[in-house]
Amino acid sequence: MYQRSTVMSSAPVPSVFTRVFLASDHAGFERKSFILKQLTAAQIDVVDLGPLTYDPADDYPRTVRPAALRVQAEPQTCAIIIGKSGQGEAMVANRVPHVRAAVYAGGGLELVDLARAHNDANVLSLGAGFVTNEEGWDAVQRFIATPASTDERHVRRRAQIDG
Repeated sequence: MYQRSTVMSSAPVPSVFTRVFLASDHAGFERKSFILKQLTAAQIDVVDLGPLTYDPADDYPRTVRPAALRVQAEPQTCAIIIGKSGQGEAMVANRVPHVRAAVYAGGGLELVDLARAHNDANVLSLGAGFVTNEEGWDAVQRFIATPASTDERHVRRRAQIDG
């Protein structure tokens, strides 16, 4: 069931964040392991918040909430959270003030660009059941490299989101 993952590139990847936190549940475990290898090879400061071993009975709030709390406490960081659809994980993260999680479960990578640029999303929730390792890695690279827009309307809207 789990594929052996290889590192796609050892070249540095640009990032607008100082650190990336990773968290998943059992459905996202294999994808998280792959993303961790890629981030490490790309010389990104990454912290794996778990799970550290595969457990088919785990619950995503136990790892996703700590990731969101770390992003809240360290504003220059982001998190990549991964589950089957990414939806429940995003719901947990978005309950934490000043955390803005966006779901990516395939489709155009422009969705990732818009989440970062317009909404300054600081959490990317990947739907592991809908993206391959490579598609997930492409989304992560876009997410961490895209700066938030400084356009007044985007800044104003983000302030309204954060209340």
